Amino acid sequence: MAETDPIPLSALQHWAYCPRQCGLIHLEQAFADNIHTARGQAVHHLVDTPGYEIKSGVRVERALPLWSDRLNLIGKADLVEFHPDGTVFPVEFKHGAKRQKLHDDLQLAAQAMCLEDMLGRPVTKGAIFHASSHRRREVVITPELKARVIDTANAIRAMLVSGTLPPPVNDSRCRECSLKEICQPEAVADQTRQRQQKHDLFDPEA
Repeated sequence: MAETDPIPLSALQHWAYCPRQCGLIHLEQAFADNIHTARGQAVHHLVDTPGYEIKSGVRVERALPLWSDRLNLIGKADLVEFHPDGTVFPVEFKHGAKRQKLHDDLQLAAQAMCLEDMLGRPVTKGAIFHASSHRRREVVITPELKARVIDTANAIRAMLVSGTLPPPVNDSRCRECSLKEICQPEAVADQTRQRQQKHDLFDPEA
């Protein structure tokens, strides 16, 4: 990957959840389905077809392409509401029940930042729509969240340019990950631990 290639918005969520998952998907082009990805795909079928409708004066755009030349990001928003007062409100669809997840908030914030650059107006809030509970969770796009988007995009770009796959986390996140069999977190963690033990054994300074 060249440093000038745009980072997919989806990569931000993957990195925030697990850097190795992000590397497997966006560096090694590996992917596998499980029940969680299947549910997510089913939810996104609701908003995968580009188009718009007007609801109570609000223009609702589905599968809206997004980009930011400033941030070098590209992707699409599941749904964006354009309100009569000028408010722009992105909505990201997720299959789970209503609960706060930083990696979801990060992806939403990146969408908001792209919309700001595209439209030249502030986007201060958005929402995560949780399909299981049919509820929205409003997210305030804070300066801290924006800074984290920039830091995450820079980390992903450095990983892709270097071609180096991050190490496995080997924790509770692995149980729900569809890439667990490809990743082999326990085996890789064991190999890393054994190498460290050998290093400590033969290094008099250890």
